[in-house]
Amino acid sequence: MSWVKKLLIVCLVGFFAGILTIVAMYFYVRNDLPDVATLKEVKLQTPMQVYTADGQLISQFGEKRRIPLKLDEMPPLLIQAFLAIEDTRFYEHPGIDIIGIMRAVTVVASSGDFSQGASTITQQLARNFFLSREKKIMRKIKEVFLAFRIEQLLSKDEILELYLNKIELGHRSFGVGAAAQVYFGKTVDELTLDEIAIIAGLPKAPSTLNPIRSPANAKNRRDIVLTRMRAINVISEQDYRTALAAPITSKLHGAQITASAPYIAEMVRQQMVERYGEETAYSEGYRVYTTIHSQHQHAAKQALQQNLYNYDERHGYRGAVAKLWKSELAEQTGTPEDTYPEQEQQPVFTEEGRPEHAEIINYLTKQQGIEDLFPAVVLTVYNNSADVLLASDQIVTLEWDGLKWARAFITDERQAVAPKSAAATLAPGMHILVRQQDEQWRLSQVPAASSALVAINPENGAIQALVGGYSFSQSQFNRVTQAKRQVGSNIKPFIYSAALEQDYTLASIMNDAPIHQWDDNAGIAWRPRNSPPVYDGPIRIREALAKSKNVVSVRLLRGVGIDESIRHLQRFGFAANDLPRNETLSLGSASLTPLELVTGYAVFANGGFLVTPFIVDRVLNEQDEVIYQHLPEIACTECQTTAASDDELAAAEPEQAGDSEQQLYELFNTMQQTESAPADDPGVESEPEPATPILAEQVISSQNAFLIADALTSSVWGGGDWAKGTGWNGTAWRVQRLKRRDISAKTGTTNDSKDTWFSGFTTATAVTTWVGFDDANRSLGRAQWHANMGQDQSAGTESGARTALPAWLDYMTKVLPDYEQQPMQAPTGLASVRIDLASGLLSRSTDHTSSFEYFKIGTEPTQYSQNSVQQIHFDNDKKAEPDESELF
Repeated sequence: MSWVKKLLIVCLVGFFAGILTIVAMYFYVRNDLPDVATLKEVKLQTPMQVYTADGQLISQFGEKRRIPLKLDEMPPLLIQAFLAIEDTRFYEHPGIDIIGIMRAVTVVASSGDFSQGASTITQQLARNFFLSREKKIMRKIKEVFLAFRIEQLLSKDEILELYLNKIELGHRSFGVGAAAQVYFGKTVDELTLDEIAIIAGLPKAPSTLNPIRSPANAKNRRDIVLTRMRAINVISEQDYRTALAAPITSKLHGAQITASAPYIAEMVRQQMVERYGEETAYSEGYRVYTTIHSQHQHAAKQALQQNLYNYDERHGYRGAVAKLWKSELAEQTGTPEDTYPEQEQQPVFTEEGRPEHAEIINYLTKQQGIEDLFPAVVLTVYNNSADVLLASDQIVTLEWDGLKWARAFITDERQAVAPKSAAATLAPGMHILVRQQDEQWRLSQVPAASSALVAINPENGAIQALVGGYSFSQSQFNRVTQAKRQVGSNIKPFIYSAALEQDYTLASIMNDAPIHQWDDNAGIAWRPRNSPPVYDGPIRIREALAKSKNVVSVRLLRGVGIDESIRHLQRFGFAANDLPRNETLSLGSASLTPLELVTGYAVFANGGFLVTPFIVDRVLNEQDEVIYQHLPEIACTECQTTAASDDELAAAEPEQAGDSEQQLYELFNTMQQTESAPADDPGVESEPEPATPILAEQVISSQNAFLIADALTSSVWGGGDWAKGTGWNGTAWRVQRLKRRDISAKTGTTNDSKDTWFSGFTTATAVTTWVGFDDANRSLGRAQWHANMGQDQSAGTESGARTALPAWLDYMTKVLPDYEQQPMQAPTGLASVRIDLASGLLSRSTDHTSSFEYFKIGTEPTQYSQNSVQQIHFDNDKKAEPDESELF
């Protein structure tokens, strides 16, 4: 009995000693323990997400990938998997698991190995929020005390929810929501049992157990999780066996992007970092809604890329990416050595003959495609087709329609003869690029030329679509906002606008004849020429603009004066240092970005107002509160009491200005309701109180804007009477395909076709496209006649109409149905007068020799071509409706 008493005393002493030790340790570390009350208001770092106006995800930015979820949003099986492997007694212990601790102590005492874990989920939460991961006794002691505090502060469900959202799971994913997306491209409710087990097994060592880095390790850990789940009867035997047999199929997934607009995403990222700072912008879970519509953006990207493919095909095939093995066909035909000498290289596979199928697939899986181009290897070449192998182990056939374009590229100006068979272009063993077009596979290549497309709302400057190049992954240089290129004839509407501010009208007669001017400084004569070099003699300004007559533009610049012309062009937002102070300005030697140019064209579209382009509509925080709302400057012709001149606008009566302010406020509220709110944004329950709208500066009179816009409709529809032999086309006649009378447009081409442009607008949208090489010294060249293409081709020198217009036309074909046809209404202060088409004077004729023309009141012609009564119709609401025979 004495032995039992001594043992009891020793136990009691040990017990009290343990208690005292724990108390002592608590007092020793308590000053170092953080305040766990912060968990009540914890704010998990979440990435910034960028959306279209209709709620489609464009991109997300942030070091940590996290998709916060409520506990009831997580599948029960997922929760049970984590509990099974991490903390089976989670809902029973007070924050620490005594059994687990004793097991770990035993292992340490017997082997000195600290790898045995004993941390509960509560302890892991404490470590993740407040402590490091180093395996030291003092850290473990702090962890225990923090776990007790957390259990007193939070409920078990709150602890588990925080843990499952906070835990690091590899590849910058934090929380189960992000892990499901990163590893499987799914939401948590879409995960299968084996995928759940993989994710539940990650907390122990996310860098080495994740299925992307080490599928074998991930499988072993998954099987352990499944075994634990089966042991505690969370899953059935059948489910257990099925999950064990499932292969590891994980791959790295990005965010679930539903709208491809990387150039826009980068613009937004830069603005957000500038406004909020990098750390805040990337971690506060901001949701940024842009002004673009996903369908319009998709149409813009497709139009730009297809146009570049078309240009590339016109100029020839530059050869295969690589040669994998030498083939008898290549030796017999001389392909690719003789046809594409620049592609001469040693075969990837050195052995003679075709390698094993698996080797080819292994090679292809390591190759990178770009955009919609897929790497492929030629297996068999027939007379007019070829079989190629894709990385997906799919064999597809390139039919003759997808091959016949591929004559060899020689220079930008020259192409080889058209191929007569597939063997003239391809040989087995070639690594090529292919794409699908109209459900047909087609030989392709990465375009050598570059392009840009931008569309804005003329009423407020909202960017509706923007594509800064062929591929953001290829080049992050945004040609819409960063590339200043010579604009060519796209400058002419602004030169003509300056002329209308002087004594010129659309009916003024100019001499379309060659100019020869001696330059004393250069010692040579300057001879600007029309393109093509055709001269019509006396010509009305309307017709000269529609036909893009170079010499008329030069003469107008001379009439207005260079200094006055530059001052006028600056009204459109063009910087003075981008406008050369010489007569080449009239031909487009000014260098502007596509965004600057389209903003200038928007002035004609909206009645004379200079709007400021913007891409961010509003920013919401994690609580769905609007923390930033862009307030655009609005073009509002109705808000002006008169549009006769800028001086008259400035002299408006106070009472009239008050009415204008009310009109502007009503217009702003209407635009906010119809354009700002995304269709798929459930976060905003009610509209914020509208701020006071801002009126954009009116930089030219509404009459001037209307006259230029109306003249540019003649660029589309031409004029004259074809039946009488007087018909003529404007440079944008291809736009007639859209069958709309509310489109104004202008082509643009620089010397040697180094830059090609097309700009066009309606009252609802203004769009500019540019095509050229990033090397500003390289010409787009010309495409020679292609025997295989027949009439289905575009041969000749590249130009705005041939090279840039097709992308604009393709885009507008898809988006214009969203905008009601609405011809621009003539403002007050204009007179509609019937004139003689040959002289620009008044006419009493009603046949093909005359037509109605608009004039600012007071600038109408006072003479007429025949002895008749002068006919002038003042129409403040709309253009007079002449007979069809009288239309330009």
